[in-house]
Formats: sequence, structure tokens, C-alpha cells
Amino acid sequence: MSIEMIRISKKNVTRLVVAAVAAVGVGLVLTIAALSAALASDAIDVGGGTSIDVNGGSGAWTALGLVTVGALAILIGSIAGVVSWLGALLNTWQLEDKVWFASLLALGLLGAGVIAMIAYVVAGPDGTKQSGPHVFSLSLEPRTAQEIRPR
Repeated sequence: MSIEMIRISKKNVTRLVVAAVAAVGVGLVLTIAALSAALASDAIDVGGGTSIDVNGGSGAWTALGLVTVGALAILIGSIAGVVSWLGALLNTWQLEDKVWFASLLALGLLGAGVIAMIAYVVAGPDGTKQSGPHVFSLSLEPRTAQEIRPR
């Protein structure tokens, strides 16, 4: 199977980007909530004789739980972001003009992948709209029983 046979639509790439941003956002909110809960319950004391003092108790466990869930959400969002970037690369590889592919690749490797993906979602072309062989398609949409039945 070659790269030309794999097709991922721009619509699916956009869904992944939105899901990635949402997951990272939720993770950041949960992490900030954990810090707030730790400070409010005196699980963490800032200042005094030592710079930071950590105390045990239910507030500390609540903060640890929130940090753990927040970190997992950020990790999942980051993985979804990388997968969406790879999907955008596969999508733009299908185009005859490789400017979008080269731009996404260069910006992603240089650490500006978020900017590249925002530009692609807003103004990028869909490589699956071109005619050509269609061997494999990745779809996130539900399918009906008639579409699944072998022909």
C-alpha cells in the first residue's frame, strides 16, 4: 500500500484538530482547578520559612486526581493533534502542487504546527476531492447497514 492509496478528508482532519484543541483546553482547566484546590485546602503552602510546603490530606488527593485527569486529557489532545497533522500531510500529498504539503511539514517540524494546522483548517485544500484511485478511506462518520454489506 502506498501513500497515494491512503485518503483522509479535510473534514476528518478538521474534526481531529477541534477535538485536540478541546482536549488540551479541558486538560489545562483541570490542571488549574487542581492547583486552586490544592492552594484552597492548604495542601500546598507557598511562602513562609520554606518556599513550598506540601501537606497531606483529602485536598492533596483531590488535587492529585485533578492533575492526573488533566495531564491525561492534555496527552490525548496532543496525540490527536499529531494525528491530525499527519492526516493533513497525507491529504495534501495527494495534491499536484506540493506547496501546502511542504508548508505543513516544515512548520510542523519547526514547532509551529499549531499555526500550520489553523491555516490548513481555515484555507487549506482537500486532496481527496481530486480524481484518482481510491483504495482506502478513513472516515469518522457512522455508517448504515447497507453501506457495510459486501457487494
